[in-house]
Amino acid sequence: MYYLVLATDAPDTAAKREEIGPIHRAHLRHPGNHRVKVHLGGPTLTMQHEQTNGTLLIVEADEMDAVSEFMADDPYAQAGVFQSVEIRPWAWTLGQPVPLTEATH
Repeated sequence: MYYLVLATDAPDTAAKREEIGPIHRAHLRHPGNHRVKVHLGGPTLTMQHEQTNGTLLIVEADEMDAVSEFMADDPYAQAGVFQSVEIRPWAWTLGQPVPLTEATH
């Protein structure tokens, strides 16, 4: 199952975001014991495109709880960069990647 994750930054956390960015990206690429795969991701921007104000991810996992645990362990969440995190089940239809089970055959 795919999930859309939309995290919104807390006010005045730009410096923390920049400092922790490399650790956050490593977490997304190498989720450790978390049973998730991040397919797409990147920062969201203010309407003026001036600064980052959150994160958008497309994640694959067997259940939403796995995504919640993964996001709770995200370095941005741990450091208080995220003010809120919304996770929604998502039906990826346009541009959908080949499922892992099909790609290996």
